[in-house]
Amino acid sequence: MKSHTIIFILLTAFSAQAVATQLAAHQQPRLEDYEVGEKWVWKYKGVTSKGEERASGIDTKEIVSVDGALHLKGEDHTTLLADVIAPSQSPTPRYDWPLKVGKKWTYEQSWQSQDGTEGKTSQVAEVLSFRKEKVAAGVFSAYQIRYKGKITNSRGYSANTEEIFWYAPALKNFIKLTQIQDDYKYVEELIEYSIPEK
Repeated sequence: MKSHTIIFILLTAFSAQAVATQLAAHQQPRLEDYEVGEKWVWKYKGVTSKGEERASGIDTKEIVSVDGALHLKGEDHTTLLADVIAPSQSPTPRYDWPLKVGKKWTYEQSWQSQDGTEGKTSQVAEVLSFRKEKVAAGVFSAYQIRYKGKITNSRGYSANTEEIFWYAPALKNFIKLTQIQDDYKYVEELIEYSIPEK
């Protein structure tokens, strides 16, 4: 009888934890959530269905202090962190905070490439799950967010797209993403995350 009671208690605890996980909601990170020396390193690769490699490399971002203000330093530029994390005023944002399983929204963005080509991304986003995900940098609780839609540009190009982002609240960043655009697949995965010891 005692063993049945223990099993029931354990099952109840696991069920409660699963429900709590599904009900969890996370707000956008604040400036005070970051600290100097915090660093993320991703490895990325993009390949066509014919095996042609179009992108490959390492991307690093680090929090640095410039004149006493926090900045996000990338490979070729440094940006004031307050600007990077400023709440989006767009009615169609990349992330619709707070994140919560089951949430849906429309993501739209107009852009211009380096050669002057103008384009637009239009997708329906949905938070599919919140659970532990394993990547090269470790195991982290992350939201799985799917974006499906189209990308078009001023040169007449049009392609169906599907992107999956795994966003980890504890790291304030995505830990993995996959993008499929017609015959092209791009994958980016976090291979290192570090924070200064206190």
